[in-house]
Amino acid sequence: MGSNSTRLRFRDLKPPKEGSKITFKDGYPVVPDQPVVPFIEGDGIGRDIWPAAQSVFDAAVEKAYGGRRRVHWLEIFAGEKAQARYNSYLPDDTLEAIKTYGCAIKGPLSTPVGGGIRSLNVTLRQTLDLYSCVRPIHYSYGAPSPMQHPEDCNFVIFRENTEDLYAGIEFAAESPEAKKLIAFVNELLAKDPSARGKKVDELAAVGIKPMSRFRSQRNMRRALQYAVTHGIRDVCIVHKGNIMKFTEGGFREWCYEVALAEFRDKVVTEDELYKQHGGVLPAGRVLVKDRIADNAFQQILLYPKKYYILVCTNVIGDLLSDAAAAQIGGLGIAPGANIGDAAAVFEATHGTAPDIAGKDLANPSAVIFSGAMMFEYFGWLEARDLIHRGVEKAVRARTVTADFASQLEGATKLTTREFARAVIAHM
Repeated sequence: MGSNSTRLRFRDLKPPKEGSKITFKDGYPVVPDQPVVPFIEGDGIGRDIWPAAQSVFDAAVEKAYGGRRRVHWLEIFAGEKAQARYNSYLPDDTLEAIKTYGCAIKGPLSTPVGGGIRSLNVTLRQTLDLYSCVRPIHYSYGAPSPMQHPEDCNFVIFRENTEDLYAGIEFAAESPEAKKLIAFVNELLAKDPSARGKKVDELAAVGIKPMSRFRSQRNMRRALQYAVTHGIRDVCIVHKGNIMKFTEGGFREWCYEVALAEFRDKVVTEDELYKQHGGVLPAGRVLVKDRIADNAFQQILLYPKKYYILVCTNVIGDLLSDAAAAQIGGLGIAPGANIGDAAAVFEATHGTAPDIAGKDLANPSAVIFSGAMMFEYFGWLEARDLIHRGVEKAVRARTVTADFASQLEGATKLTTREFARAVIAHM
């Protein structure tokens, strides 16, 4: 890459002279040994955690592959840094670079206040059609946790990423638009015998929550393929279909549809498990079940060992993944990936922590683990494993950043950069 034809795609970015694009086949990446990977430093503590994490990535790849593989980094811009440089929180070049190279990794971004883009993260997901938000919940390295047995938490959340309330439309209470929509809905309700006298209050704020078969099923399809590929034998659909019959309930039914239509020889439903198999899952099969959301929240607290993959609607997935992250040490160390059929963006899921930005105090583990996810996505499992080993050994040695040091007796408090060096030393 780096040819004139590539440079002409961008207004201001200068791609590296070496490295190649990631391509895609059937929605999955074909990764060269020398990919170009765009990165967004992030706002607030992004300036601290990104350089630390990048040093870990480069060290892991070098140690694993001895120069045969290498990441060629390309900085792209979003958030406050982009606004200062381009007068835009999300420049066209940034979106074009992710589309061109097929992948990016980012630090935390703040949400503009007072109008404009309501969430840069949501905008990236929807614009690039990154329809699966994948959040692994895995505890293995001695981080402080409120759980008695956080090691029992070992599951992956697949959250539908492009619709539900995040793609919703709202009208303010008593606005002309709200009044018009309420009048229309009340007219429909009056004609529907099943509505039984239901009526929307004329003074209410109202919103529309879109959910569709196509978008629900492609997320479920990716989760099931992940289960089959990784030998995971349990997939649970999480929903609120007992209350919202046609949106949340539709999500549940559409997920079962794709499981039974496209994975029939690989799956067993919970009903089939007991009626046809005596409660014993046949070898080589994946159990597909569902749980109502409020039950799922308490289940992952009480019985986390019973769950392996959770497939969620957008809002429920957002809430559930953050609650689950608290069980293994908090959002400060939680990684995430937003994956589509032609691009993926890996990200730290925590906030920008402006109060400690620039002080070399922040824990870079969320970005570091997101990079490990990226390497798994690439098929670079050796680099992924080195990163996990390095972090685990650094934490077990109690050489940690301030957030962990305050909770671990006898810990040695390290700066952000020092922690990255400790991780590298323990690989």
